[in-house]
Amino acid sequence: MAKMWTGRTDGVTDKIADDFNSSIAFDSRMYKQDILGSMAHASMLGAKNIITKSEADTLIDGLEGILNDIESGKLKIDMTAEDIHMFVEQELTLRLGDVGKKLHTARSRNDQVALDTRMYLRDITDSIVEKIKLLTQEITVKAEAHKSTIMPGYTHLQRAQPITFGHHLMAYAMMLLRDIERFSDLKKRINVCPIGSCALAGTTYSTDRRMEAKTLGFDEIALNSIDGVSDRDFCVEFAAACSMLMMHLSRLSEEIILWTSWEFKFVELSDAFTTGSSIMPQKKNSDMAELVRGKTGRVYGDLIALLTMLKGLPLAYNKDMQEDKENVFDAADTVIMCLDVFAPMIKGMTVLEKNMLTAAQKGFINATDLADYLVKKGLPFRSAYKICGQIVGDCIANGKVLETLELENYKKYSELFDADLYHEISLITCVNKRVSEGGTSPESVQAQIDYVKGKIKNA
Repeated sequence: MAKMWTGRTDGVTDKIADDFNSSIAFDSRMYKQDILGSMAHASMLGAKNIITKSEADTLIDGLEGILNDIESGKLKIDMTAEDIHMFVEQELTLRLGDVGKKLHTARSRNDQVALDTRMYLRDITDSIVEKIKLLTQEITVKAEAHKSTIMPGYTHLQRAQPITFGHHLMAYAMMLLRDIERFSDLKKRINVCPIGSCALAGTTYSTDRRMEAKTLGFDEIALNSIDGVSDRDFCVEFAAACSMLMMHLSRLSEEIILWTSWEFKFVELSDAFTTGSSIMPQKKNSDMAELVRGKTGRVYGDLIALLTMLKGLPLAYNKDMQEDKENVFDAADTVIMCLDVFAPMIKGMTVLEKNMLTAAQKGFINATDLADYLVKKGLPFRSAYKICGQIVGDCIANGKVLETLELENYKKYSELFDADLYHEISLITCVNKRVSEGGTSPESVQAQIDYVKGKIKNA
Protein backbone atom coordinates (compact mmCIF):
# COMPACT_ATOMS: atom_id res chain seq x y z
CA MET A 1 0.00 0.00 0.00
CA ALA A 2 1.34 3.43 -0.99
CA LYS A 3 2.43 5.68 1.89
CA MET A 4 0.38 8.85 2.29
CA TRP A 5 3.55 10.68 3.31
CA THR A 6 5.44 9.91 0.07
CA GLY A 7 7.16 13.07 -1.17
CA ARG A 8 10.31 13.94 0.71
CA THR A 9 11.29 10.29 0.20
CA ASP A 10 10.04 7.69 -2.22
CA GLY A 11 8.07 6.07 0.59
CA VAL A 12 9.68 2.69 0.06
CA THR A 13 10.61 1.05 3.33
CA ASP A 14 11.80 -2.41 4.20
CA LYS A 15 9.03 -4.82 5.19
CA ILE A 16 10.74 -5.35 8.55
CA ALA A 17 10.65 -1.58 9.09
CA ASP A 18 7.00 -1.48 7.99
CA ASP A 19 6.04 -4.14 10.49
CA PHE A 20 8.06 -2.48 13.23
CA ASN A 21 6.58 0.95 12.50
CA SER A 22 2.97 -0.14 12.07
CA SER A 23 0.46 0.43 14.84
CA ILE A 24 -2.75 -0.72 13.15
CA ALA A 25 -2.63 -4.07 14.96
CA PHE A 26 -3.60 -2.25 18.15
CA ASP A 27 -4.89 1.22 17.17
CA SER A 28 -7.49 -0.28 14.82
CA ARG A 29 -9.78 -0.56 17.84
CA MET A 30 -10.12 3.25 17.67
CA TYR A 31 -11.71 3.18 14.20
CA LYS A 32 -15.00 4.62 15.46
CA GLN A 33 -13.34 7.48 17.33
CA ASP A 34 -11.12 8.18 14.32
CA ILE A 35 -14.06 8.34 11.94
CA LEU A 36 -16.25 10.44 14.24
CA GLY A 37 -13.34 12.83 14.75
CA SER A 38 -12.85 13.08 11.00
CA MET A 39 -16.55 13.77 10.46
CA ALA A 40 -16.39 16.64 12.95
CA HIS A 41 -13.24 17.93 11.27
CA ALA A 42 -14.87 17.87 7.82
CA SER A 43 -17.89 19.71 9.22
CA MET A 44 -15.64 22.43 10.68
CA LEU A 45 -13.68 22.78 7.43
CA GLY A 46 -16.94 23.32 5.56
CA ALA A 47 -18.33 25.77 8.12
CA LYS A 48 -15.14 27.86 7.89
CA ASN A 49 -15.13 27.75 4.06
CA ILE A 50 -11.74 26.05 4.04
CA ILE A 51 -13.44 23.51 1.79
CA THR A 52 -16.86 23.89 0.20
CA LYS A 53 -19.98 22.88 2.06
CA SER A 54 -20.65 20.32 -0.68
CA GLU A 55 -17.20 18.80 -0.22
CA ALA A 56 -17.71 18.65 3.54
CA ASP A 57 -21.03 16.85 3.08
CA THR A 58 -19.42 14.40 0.66
CA LEU A 59 -16.62 13.68 3.14
CA ILE A 60 -19.08 13.15 5.99
CA ASP A 61 -21.24 10.81 3.91
CA GLY A 62 -18.17 8.87 2.83
CA LEU A 63 -16.91 8.55 6.38
CA GLU A 64 -20.31 7.43 7.61
CA GLY A 65 -20.36 4.79 4.91
CA ILE A 66 -16.96 3.49 6.00
CA LEU A 67 -18.09 3.36 9.63
CA ASN A 68 -21.25 1.46 8.74
CA ASP A 69 -19.34 -0.96 6.54
CA ILE A 70 -16.76 -1.70 9.25
CA GLU A 71 -19.41 -2.28 11.89
CA SER A 72 -21.50 -4.51 9.60
CA GLY A 73 -18.45 -6.53 8.64
CA LYS A 74 -18.67 -5.54 4.98
CA LEU A 75 -15.34 -3.73 5.17
CA LYS A 76 -12.35 -5.41 6.82
CA ILE A 77 -9.61 -3.22 8.23
CA ASP A 78 -6.43 -3.71 6.20
CA MET A 79 -3.77 -4.84 8.65
CA THR A 80 -1.03 -3.88 6.19
CA ALA A 81 -1.94 -0.20 6.59
CA GLU A 82 0.43 1.89 8.71
CA ASP A 83 -2.22 2.91 11.22
CA ILE A 84 -5.96 3.36 11.54
CA HIS A 85 -5.77 7.01 10.43
CA MET A 86 -4.06 6.07 7.17
CA PHE A 87 -6.46 3.19 6.56
CA VAL A 88 -9.54 5.40 6.90
CA GLU A 89 -8.07 8.17 4.77
CA GLN A 90 -6.94 5.77 2.06
CA GLU A 91 -10.33 4.04 2.00
CA LEU A 92 -12.04 7.43 1.82
CA THR A 93 -9.83 8.53 -1.07
CA LEU A 94 -10.46 5.23 -2.82
CA ARG A 95 -14.21 5.88 -2.58
CA LEU A 96 -14.29 9.63 -3.21
CA GLY A 97 -11.19 10.39 -5.26
CA ASP A 98 -9.54 13.79 -4.83
CA VAL A 99 -12.23 15.04 -2.44
CA GLY A 100 -11.05 12.42 0.03
CA LYS A 101 -7.58 13.96 -0.02
CA LYS A 102 -8.99 17.23 1.38
CA LEU A 103 -9.94 15.70 4.74
CA HIS A 104 -6.46 16.06 6.21
CA THR A 105 -6.41 19.84 5.69
CA ALA A 106 -5.50 21.74 8.89
CA ARG A 107 -4.62 18.70 10.95
CA SER A 108 -1.80 16.20 11.47
CA ARG A 109 -1.66 12.60 12.58
CA ASN A 110 -0.07 14.01 15.73
CA ASP A 111 -3.22 15.79 16.89
CA GLN A 112 -5.43 13.16 15.28
CA VAL A 113 -4.03 10.28 17.33
CA ALA A 114 -4.17 12.37 20.49
CA LEU A 115 -7.83 13.07 19.73
CA ASP A 116 -8.67 9.43 19.06
CA THR A 117 -6.93 8.27 22.23
CA ARG A 118 -8.76 10.82 24.37
CA MET A 119 -12.12 9.90 22.86
CA TYR A 120 -11.43 6.19 23.34
CA LEU A 121 -10.34 6.57 26.97
CA ARG A 122 -13.30 8.83 27.65
CA ASP A 123 -15.66 6.07 26.51
CA ILE A 124 -13.74 3.35 28.36
CA THR A 125 -13.69 5.42 31.56
CA ASP A 126 -17.49 5.62 31.50
CA SER A 127 -17.68 1.86 31.02
CA ILE A 128 -15.27 1.18 33.89
CA VAL A 129 -17.19 3.46 36.24
CA GLU A 130 -20.43 1.60 35.49
CA LYS A 131 -18.75 -1.74 36.16
CA ILE A 132 -17.28 -0.49 39.46
CA LYS A 133 -20.79 0.62 40.45
CA LEU A 134 -22.14 -2.85 39.71
CA LEU A 135 -19.44 -4.54 41.80
CA THR A 136 -19.98 -2.06 44.64
CA GLN A 137 -23.71 -2.81 44.58
CA GLU A 138 -23.05 -6.56 44.83
CA ILE A 139 -20.69 -6.02 47.76
CA THR A 140 -23.28 -3.78 49.44
CA VAL A 141 -26.03 -6.38 48.99
CA LYS A 142 -23.82 -9.03 50.58
CA ALA A 143 -22.85 -6.66 53.39
CA GLU A 144 -26.47 -5.83 54.15
CA ALA A 145 -27.31 -9.53 54.38
CA HIS A 146 -24.45 -10.01 56.87
CA LYS A 147 -24.40 -6.77 58.84
CA SER A 148 -24.89 -8.84 62.04
CA THR A 149 -22.70 -11.81 61.09
CA ILE A 150 -19.84 -11.93 63.60
CA MET A 151 -16.32 -12.67 62.45
CA PRO A 152 -12.85 -11.95 63.79
CA GLY A 153 -11.29 -8.72 62.64
CA TYR A 154 -7.56 -8.91 62.02
CA THR A 155 -4.44 -6.87 62.41
CA HIS A 156 -1.07 -8.38 61.39
CA LEU A 157 -3.25 -11.29 60.17
CA GLN A 158 -3.85 -12.11 63.85
CA ARG A 159 -7.34 -12.18 65.33
CA ALA A 160 -7.83 -8.79 66.93
CA GLN A 161 -11.39 -7.68 67.70
CA PRO A 162 -14.89 -8.87 66.83
CA ILE A 163 -16.47 -7.23 63.80
CA THR A 164 -19.26 -8.12 61.41
CA PHE A 165 -18.71 -9.51 57.95
CA GLY A 166 -20.86 -6.69 56.61
CA HIS A 167 -18.53 -4.16 58.22
CA HIS A 168 -15.50 -5.84 56.66
CA LEU A 169 -17.08 -5.85 53.18
CA MET A 170 -18.07 -2.21 53.46
CA ALA A 171 -14.40 -1.27 53.80
CA TYR A 172 -14.02 -2.47 50.20
CA ALA A 173 -17.16 -0.62 49.15
CA MET A 174 -15.55 2.58 50.44
CA MET A 175 -12.39 1.85 48.43
CA LEU A 176 -14.46 1.33 45.29
CA LEU A 177 -16.32 4.60 45.89
CA ARG A 178 -12.97 6.35 45.80
CA ASP A 179 -12.17 4.54 42.56
CA ILE A 180 -15.41 5.84 41.05
CA GLU A 181 -14.50 9.36 42.14
CA ARG A 182 -10.95 8.94 40.81
CA PHE A 183 -12.09 7.84 37.34
CA SER A 184 -14.82 10.48 37.24
CA ASP A 185 -12.33 13.21 38.14
CA LEU A 186 -9.80 11.86 35.63
CA LYS A 187 -12.37 12.21 32.87
CA LYS A 188 -12.19 16.01 33.22
CA ARG A 189 -8.54 15.89 32.14
CA ILE A 190 -9.18 13.35 29.40
CA ASN A 191 -11.95 15.49 27.98
CA VAL A 192 -9.69 18.21 26.53
CA CYS A 193 -9.63 18.44 22.74
CA PRO A 194 -6.21 18.55 21.00
CA ILE A 195 -7.47 18.67 17.40
CA GLY A 196 -6.27 21.79 15.58
CA SER A 197 -2.89 21.65 17.28
CA CYS A 198 -1.73 20.03 14.03
CA ALA A 199 1.87 18.78 14.02
CA LEU A 200 2.84 21.07 16.90
CA ALA A 201 2.55 24.73 15.84
CA GLY A 202 -1.11 25.09 14.87
CA THR A 203 -2.16 26.02 11.34
CA THR A 204 -2.36 29.01 9.01
CA TYR A 205 -6.00 28.17 8.23
CA SER A 206 -8.74 30.05 10.06
CA THR A 207 -10.10 27.01 11.89
CA ASP A 208 -12.66 26.85 14.69
CA ARG A 209 -11.20 24.45 17.23
CA ARG A 210 -13.96 25.08 19.73
CA MET A 211 -16.64 24.15 17.21
CA GLU A 212 -14.90 20.86 16.55
CA ALA A 213 -14.42 20.21 20.26
CA LYS A 214 -18.08 20.94 21.02
CA THR A 215 -19.26 18.65 18.23
CA LEU A 216 -17.24 15.83 19.75
CA GLY A 217 -18.44 16.46 23.30
CA PHE A 218 -15.25 17.94 24.73
CA ASP A 219 -15.37 20.41 27.60
CA GLU A 220 -12.27 22.38 26.61
CA ILE A 221 -9.50 22.61 24.03
CA ALA A 222 -5.77 22.20 24.57
CA LEU A 223 -4.60 25.80 25.00
CA ASN A 224 -1.05 25.17 23.82
CA SER A 225 -0.57 23.35 20.54
CA ILE A 226 2.75 21.80 21.57
CA ASP A 227 1.16 20.46 24.74
CA GLY A 228 -1.84 19.36 22.68
CA VAL A 229 0.18 16.82 20.70
CA SER A 230 2.74 15.83 23.35
CA ASP A 231 0.54 15.54 26.47
CA ARG A 232 0.06 11.97 27.64
CA ASP A 233 -0.55 12.85 31.28
CA PHE A 234 -4.10 11.62 30.84
CA CYS A 235 -2.81 8.19 29.77
CA VAL A 236 -0.56 7.98 32.83
CA GLU A 237 -3.37 9.12 35.09
CA PHE A 238 -5.75 6.58 33.55
CA ALA A 239 -3.21 3.79 34.12
CA ALA A 240 -2.67 5.03 37.68
CA ALA A 241 -6.41 4.93 38.37
CA CYS A 242 -6.53 1.41 36.90
CA SER A 243 -3.60 0.40 39.11
CA MET A 244 -5.29 1.75 42.23
CA LEU A 245 -8.50 -0.09 41.37
CA MET A 246 -6.59 -3.31 40.73
CA MET A 247 -4.80 -2.92 44.05
CA HIS A 248 -8.19 -2.82 45.79
CA LEU A 249 -9.44 -5.84 43.84
CA SER A 250 -6.22 -7.68 44.61
CA ARG A 251 -6.56 -7.08 48.35
CA LEU A 252 -10.09 -8.45 48.31
CA SER A 253 -8.93 -11.34 46.14
CA GLU A 254 -6.26 -12.20 48.69
CA GLU A 255 -8.86 -12.26 51.46
CA ILE A 256 -11.20 -14.43 49.41
CA ILE A 257 -8.34 -16.85 48.74
CA LEU A 258 -7.64 -17.03 52.49
CA TRP A 259 -11.32 -17.25 53.43
CA THR A 260 -11.95 -20.16 51.05
CA SER A 261 -9.01 -22.17 52.38
CA TRP A 262 -9.63 -25.01 54.84
CA GLU A 263 -7.60 -23.06 57.39
CA PHE A 264 -10.27 -20.33 57.42
CA LYS A 265 -13.34 -21.74 55.65
CA PHE A 266 -15.26 -18.49 56.10
CA VAL A 267 -16.78 -18.42 52.62
CA GLU A 268 -17.30 -20.73 49.70
CA LEU A 269 -17.31 -19.62 46.08
CA SER A 270 -19.79 -21.07 43.62
CA ASP A 271 -18.56 -23.82 41.32
CA ALA A 272 -18.99 -21.37 38.43
CA PHE A 273 -16.03 -19.31 39.67
CA THR A 274 -13.64 -22.00 40.86
CA THR A 275 -11.61 -24.75 39.23
CA GLY A 276 -10.40 -28.19 40.23
CA SER A 277 -7.07 -29.94 40.19
CA SER A 278 -5.94 -32.25 37.40
CA ILE A 279 -4.52 -34.70 39.97
CA MET A 280 -6.08 -33.93 43.38
CA PRO A 281 -9.84 -34.65 43.26
CA GLN A 282 -10.59 -32.90 46.56
CA LYS A 283 -9.41 -29.48 45.37
CA LYS A 284 -11.64 -26.47 44.71
CA ASN A 285 -9.39 -23.61 43.74
CA SER A 286 -10.20 -19.88 43.84
CA ASP A 287 -8.54 -19.38 40.47
CA MET A 288 -10.53 -16.32 39.44
CA ALA A 289 -9.48 -14.45 42.57
CA GLU A 290 -5.90 -15.63 42.06
CA LEU A 291 -5.92 -14.37 38.47
CA VAL A 292 -7.18 -10.95 39.55
CA ARG A 293 -4.37 -10.84 42.09
CA GLY A 294 -1.87 -11.82 39.41
CA LYS A 295 -3.17 -9.43 36.77
CA THR A 296 -2.69 -6.54 39.19
CA GLY A 297 1.05 -6.70 38.55
CA ARG A 298 0.36 -6.55 34.82
CA VAL A 299 -1.55 -3.27 35.18
CA TYR A 300 1.19 -1.87 37.42
CA GLY A 301 3.58 -2.72 34.58
CA ASP A 302 1.47 -0.74 32.12
CA LEU A 303 1.72 2.31 34.38
CA ILE A 304 5.48 1.99 34.83
CA ALA A 305 5.97 1.49 31.08
CA LEU A 306 4.12 4.74 30.35
CA LEU A 307 6.07 6.71 32.92
CA THR A 308 9.35 5.30 31.67
CA MET A 309 8.51 5.98 28.01
CA LEU A 310 7.67 9.62 28.74
CA LYS A 311 10.38 10.52 31.23
CA GLY A 312 13.05 11.53 28.69
CA LEU A 313 11.00 12.78 25.74
CA PRO A 314 11.68 16.27 24.40
CA LEU A 315 8.77 18.24 22.98
CA ALA A 316 6.77 17.78 20.89
CA TYR A 317 5.61 14.51 19.30
CA ASN A 318 8.03 11.58 19.12
CA LYS A 319 7.42 8.13 17.72
CA ASP A 320 8.06 6.73 21.21
CA MET A 321 4.55 7.93 22.04
CA GLN A 322 3.10 5.21 19.82
CA GLU A 323 3.91 2.96 22.79
CA ASP A 324 1.23 4.62 24.92
CA LYS A 325 -1.72 2.86 23.36
CA GLU A 326 -0.84 -0.77 23.98
CA ASN A 327 -0.33 0.02 27.65
CA VAL A 328 -3.56 1.94 28.20
CA PHE A 329 -5.49 -0.58 26.12
CA ASP A 330 -4.05 -3.46 28.12
CA ALA A 331 -4.78 -1.71 31.42
CA ALA A 332 -8.36 -1.01 30.34
CA ASP A 333 -8.96 -4.53 29.00
CA THR A 334 -7.53 -6.13 32.15
CA VAL A 335 -9.56 -3.95 34.52
CA ILE A 336 -12.78 -4.59 32.61
CA MET A 337 -12.14 -8.35 32.52
CA CYS A 338 -11.49 -8.41 36.28
CA LEU A 339 -14.57 -6.34 37.10
CA ASP A 340 -16.74 -8.52 34.88
CA VAL A 341 -15.71 -11.67 36.75
CA PHE A 342 -15.65 -10.13 40.23
CA ALA A 343 -19.26 -8.96 40.51
CA PRO A 344 -20.89 -12.36 39.85
CA MET A 345 -18.21 -14.07 41.93
CA ILE A 346 -19.22 -11.96 44.94
CA LYS A 347 -22.91 -12.44 44.21
CA GLY A 348 -22.58 -16.24 44.23
CA MET A 349 -20.36 -16.39 47.31
CA THR A 350 -21.76 -18.34 50.28
CA VAL A 351 -20.90 -17.04 53.75
CA LEU A 352 -20.23 -19.74 56.36
CA GLU A 353 -21.47 -17.87 59.43
CA LYS A 354 -20.87 -20.62 62.01
CA ASN A 355 -17.23 -20.96 61.04
CA MET A 356 -16.74 -17.22 61.36
CA LEU A 357 -18.36 -17.19 64.79
CA THR A 358 -16.29 -20.18 65.99
CA ALA A 359 -13.08 -18.47 64.88
CA ALA A 360 -14.14 -15.31 66.68
CA GLN A 361 -14.84 -17.21 69.90
CA LYS A 362 -11.50 -19.03 69.86
CA GLY A 363 -9.45 -15.94 69.21
CA PHE A 364 -9.96 -14.15 72.56
CA ILE A 365 -10.87 -11.09 70.49
CA ASN A 366 -13.10 -9.82 73.30
CA ALA A 367 -10.08 -9.34 75.57
CA THR A 368 -10.10 -5.58 74.98
CA ASP A 369 -13.73 -5.48 76.09
CA LEU A 370 -12.81 -7.45 79.21
CA ALA A 371 -10.16 -4.84 80.01
CA ASP A 372 -12.67 -2.05 79.35
CA TYR A 373 -15.02 -3.75 81.81
CA LEU A 374 -12.42 -3.33 84.57
CA VAL A 375 -11.61 0.23 83.51
CA LYS A 376 -15.27 1.21 83.80
CA LYS A 377 -15.12 -0.09 87.38
CA GLY A 378 -12.21 2.22 88.19
CA LEU A 379 -9.08 0.20 87.42
CA PRO A 380 -6.36 1.97 85.37
CA PHE A 381 -6.21 0.64 81.82
CA ARG A 382 -2.62 -0.62 82.05
CA SER A 383 -3.46 -2.63 85.19
CA ALA A 384 -6.60 -3.99 83.52
CA TYR A 385 -4.56 -4.86 80.41
CA LYS A 386 -2.07 -6.92 82.46
CA ILE A 387 -4.79 -8.78 84.34
CA CYS A 388 -6.67 -9.66 81.16
CA GLY A 389 -3.45 -10.89 79.53
CA GLN A 390 -2.95 -13.25 82.47
CA ILE A 391 -6.55 -14.46 82.20
CA VAL A 392 -6.11 -15.21 78.48
CA GLY A 393 -3.01 -17.23 79.33
CA ASP A 394 -5.03 -19.14 81.95
CA CYS A 395 -7.74 -19.91 79.36
CA ILE A 396 -5.23 -21.14 76.79
CA ALA A 397 -3.58 -23.41 79.37
CA ASN A 398 -6.92 -24.92 80.37
CA GLY A 399 -8.65 -25.10 77.00
CA LYS A 400 -11.24 -22.46 77.79
CA VAL A 401 -12.41 -19.22 76.26
CA LEU A 402 -13.27 -16.02 78.12
CA GLU A 403 -16.98 -16.75 77.89
CA THR A 404 -16.62 -20.16 79.60
CA LEU A 405 -14.09 -19.31 82.31
CA GLU A 406 -15.79 -19.61 85.70
CA LEU A 407 -16.49 -16.47 87.75
CA GLU A 408 -14.43 -17.75 90.69
CA ASN A 409 -11.40 -17.91 88.42
CA TYR A 410 -12.01 -14.36 87.31
CA LYS A 411 -12.17 -13.24 90.92
CA LYS A 412 -8.72 -14.71 91.55
CA TYR A 413 -7.43 -11.87 89.45
CA SER A 414 -9.73 -9.07 90.64
CA GLU A 415 -12.70 -8.68 92.98
CA LEU A 416 -14.08 -6.14 90.50
CA PHE A 417 -15.31 -8.99 88.33
CA ASP A 418 -18.97 -9.87 88.72
CA ALA A 419 -21.56 -11.96 86.86
CA ASP A 420 -22.38 -9.07 84.54
CA LEU A 421 -19.00 -9.51 82.85
CA TYR A 422 -20.39 -12.34 80.71
CA HIS A 423 -22.86 -10.00 79.06
CA GLU A 424 -20.16 -7.39 78.54
CA ILE A 425 -17.78 -9.79 76.82
CA SER A 426 -20.28 -11.67 74.69
CA LEU A 427 -19.36 -11.19 71.06
CA ILE A 428 -22.82 -9.88 70.23
CA THR A 429 -22.50 -7.22 72.91
CA CYS A 430 -18.97 -6.38 71.79
CA VAL A 431 -20.18 -5.77 68.26
CA ASN A 432 -23.49 -4.08 69.10
CA LYS A 433 -22.01 -1.54 71.47
CA ARG A 434 -19.50 -0.22 68.92
CA VAL A 435 -21.92 2.43 67.78
CA SER A 436 -19.37 5.11 66.87
CA GLU A 437 -19.80 6.44 63.36
CA GLY A 438 -18.04 4.09 60.96
CA GLY A 439 -17.88 1.31 63.54
CA THR A 440 -18.95 -2.34 63.37
CA SER A 441 -22.37 -2.29 65.04
CA PRO A 442 -25.20 -3.36 62.72
CA GLU A 443 -26.69 0.14 62.96
CA SER A 444 -23.41 1.71 61.97
CA VAL A 445 -22.92 -0.74 59.12
CA GLN A 446 -26.43 0.02 57.86
CA ALA A 447 -25.58 3.71 57.87
CA GLN A 448 -22.50 2.93 55.76
CA ILE A 449 -24.62 0.88 53.39
CA ASP A 450 -27.16 3.68 53.02
CA TYR A 451 -24.36 6.15 52.35
CA VAL A 452 -22.83 4.00 49.62
CA LYS A 453 -26.20 3.36 48.01
CA GLY A 454 -26.79 7.11 47.87
CA LYS A 455 -23.38 7.81 46.38
CA ILE A 456 -23.84 5.11 43.73
CA LYS A 457 -27.27 6.42 42.83
CA ASN A 458 -25.98 9.95 42.34
CA ALA A 459 -22.60 9.11 40.78
